Formats: sequence, structure tokens, C-alpha cells
Amino acid sequence: MNPTDPPPPTSPGPAAQTPPLLVVMGVTGSGKTTVGAALAQRLRVPFADADDFHSPASIAKMSAGIPLDDDDRLPWLRAIGAWLAAHAAGGGVVSCSALKRSYRDVLRESAPQVCFVHLAGDQQVVSRRVAGRPGHFMPASLVASQFATLEPLRPDEHGVVLDLTHDVDRLVEDYLAAASPGGAPPPADPGGAAGRGERS
Repeated sequence: MNPTDPPPPTSPGPAAQTPPLLVVMGVTGSGKTTVGAALAQRLRVPFADADDFHSPASIAKMSAGIPLDDDDRLPWLRAIGAWLAAHAAGGGVVSCSALKRSYRDVLRESAPQVCFVHLAGDQQVVSRRVAGRPGHFMPASLVASQFATLEPLRPDEHGVVLDLTHDVDRLVEDYLAAASPGGAPPPADPGGAAGRGERS
């Protein structure tokens, strides 16, 4: 090659891909914080816990066993959306219940490219987890209300559904497999909670 010639174009490798921007979603007790932190560490991007965006008034309501209403949640969702928007260029992971489609729409308004990772599972399994979790402001009595509120990801939503009963390392690997180009979705569980793969 002549020294004056421009270098040949290089094919875009992993480093050239847009860093992932994820919301790990699900009901309380699904493992959002643990899995979200593990994913962020594996992907080498910042992590935030949506619990840290709640106002003191909202925390007091939940501690008293009173479910939040949509008016309580809107400023919380907007704050999380602002965090996602601020990390859109470099990537990031946030754990957030994001139970309703309308809540996820608020987050998408701020960060359209966000991908949702839904940790799905059985209500009885989650109730046992929450009952055994000391020192958290969300009492086990609110698990049923969260399942009643939950609207699973729709086919037109960018995301992947994983089985919350798997261990953390398995869940990280399942996400990476589903998100990789041409990657296979995680194997379906008998209850159908996972294995739907990534949706665009």
C-alpha cells in the first residue's frame, strides 16, 4: 500500500457497537438489583437502583403497606428516564419494576433505545423470597398487588424475558446469549416464563 493511501476501512467489532442501555424489570423480590448489578459489572457500564430515586414520601407509603399510585410514580419514572438519557452514549443498567406498559413508555420517551430485561416467575416463589428478606421497605403484602399491576412485555417492546429462578450467573449468560447477534434465546422453562428471546 502506498504510504499516502488512506487506511482500508475496518469492520465494526464489539467495541464499535452501541453500549447496552438496560432496564432490569420485574416485581419486588424478582432479583432486579442483584441481576442488574451483575449485568452492569459484566458489561462494564454504570449501575443504578430505582429504589434510590423514590421520594421519602413514597418510601413511607410503601413501608406502611400502601401501594403507590401513578401520580406517585410519575416523577420517579421521569428521574429514572433522565438517568438513562444521561447514560445513553456510554451505556448503563438500572433496576426498575417498570410493571406497566405506560411506565415503560415514560422511560422510552427519555431513552428510546432502552432494552428491558424482565425477570419473570411464579408469585408464590417471589412471596417466599420477599418474606425472607429483612430490612427492605417493601413488605411481602404488596407482592400480590405488584403481580396484579404487572403488564408483561408486548411483542413490539424491545426486551427479553428470563426465568427469575435461575442463579445470577445463569441469568447474565442467558441475557448475553439472547442479545448477541444471531444468538439463541434462553431455553424455555416449563411454565413459559422465559425463553421468548430478544424482541426488537
